[in-house]
Amino acid sequence: MSEIQIGNADIDSKDTRSWLIGNFIEEKFGLRYSNDVELKWDTLKAEAMRDKWATGEVRTSIGILISGKFIMQFPDREVVLNKPGDYVMWGPDTDHKWYAPEDCTWLTIRWLSIT
Repeated sequence: MSEIQIGNADIDSKDTRSWLIGNFIEEKFGLRYSNDVELKWDTLKAEAMRDKWATGEVRTSIGILISGKFIMQFPDREVVLNKPGDYVMWGPDTDHKWYAPEDCTWLTIRWLSIT
């Protein structure tokens, strides 16, 4: 028999720092535990930011704007995402930080998950 799990990303990610899937999700959460991929669902308020650089990343990532406006900052450029579906990808060792100038919903996917 297939294993099926349903839920709501906005609700289910609240207790795990917005992460919905990953190897740091407790196995009791079933299919949400994964060593292969990490998925983060963020509903951010205007002016939310990560003002310190994320450094030493070893995974490839993609961020997809669901709604609102989101700005990704890299050492050599800034990417403004302002239409639903806009995305930015970055590879390992790419330092980054971000800023939400208005309320937004943002999806991040990283792979391979760190074990």
